[in-house]
Amino acid sequence: MRADIIELRPEGLYCTAGDFYIDPWQPVPMAIITHAHSDHARRGCEKYLSNTLAKNVLYKRLGNITLQTIDYGEIIRHRGVRVSLYPAGHILGSAQVKIEYRGETWVVSGDYKVENDNIHQSFEPIQCDTFITESTFGLPIYRWQPQSVIQAQINNWWKDNASQNRTSILFCYALGKAQRLLSLLDCSIGPIVAHGAIEPINQIYRETGVALPQTYMVTQITDKVALEKALVLAPPSASRTNWLKRFGHFSDAFASGWMQIRGRRRIKSIDRGFVLSDHADWAGLLSAIRETNADRIIVTHGYSEIFARYLNEQGFDAQTFSTKFGENHENDDSPLDHSIET
Repeated sequence: MRADIIELRPEGLYCTAGDFYIDPWQPVPMAIITHAHSDHARRGCEKYLSNTLAKNVLYKRLGNITLQTIDYGEIIRHRGVRVSLYPAGHILGSAQVKIEYRGETWVVSGDYKVENDNIHQSFEPIQCDTFITESTFGLPIYRWQPQSVIQAQINNWWKDNASQNRTSILFCYALGKAQRLLSLLDCSIGPIVAHGAIEPINQIYRETGVALPQTYMVTQITDKVALEKALVLAPPSASRTNWLKRFGHFSDAFASGWMQIRGRRRIKSIDRGFVLSDHADWAGLLSAIRETNADRIIVTHGYSEIFARYLNEQGFDAQTFSTKFGENHENDDSPLDHSIET
């Protein structure tokens, strides 16, 4: 009979044999963190384990924590359980957690995307018996265009605004999405301004060896014409502040997978919506699941009930875990009216 290596407890996903939690939403003695977004990495745990690349972001977000880091593919043994981390392709240092115990292999994906974005380490499918997957965009309507297509759309929008001396303001999540967007921008169009919530994360990325174009704080650009040709990266919460008044005439946009639904663009009262997500789309979720060769799938946050039902219809043994990931906390694809930390 199959043993359940991971179970759902009030504190979060719990490895019974190893006595540790994965991305717990309450303080616990030992937490393995898949990535540094605040719905997955929370304060108050006694000890943390993460991928090495996530270290500085976790310190910035959680403060002076007791943190052990390991490289991708490195194996540690804890209470007889083999634990290793593998790239999830989501943000800097994001990882899938592979757990091996008594002949069983489980993988907890955290959040992931399968498209290579050229700055984060690409998603790596891991063979396992049970795969715990997110389902943030687990509906057939969510199908992403190639990144190169969205890149052209964004740069053309910026170029058109600059030709009319109109500042381009692009709202995006500060950790992961902003840096991905930076890598896509055509710097010949004008200067790039980063909001104060984004620039410290840019610096952490640069310190890990990620090449990003030069960015400025808005106070560093004193030339009115230069500012009119600038592209400004800002967190969604900045849309509700007086910070925007300094830009005068501007056009605004939001980069998120939620922009797949046109109605959201009208509701948010923004000029443009660019469909760029750091989560797998419908096809990406299905391809990732198939590549694991897992015979049992556990679906977490997102359209979990719908997605699990579809998987069962396709012959998988699928069930759901009701987690608190994404609830009342910011994430990289939050709609513009959600509370996003600045």
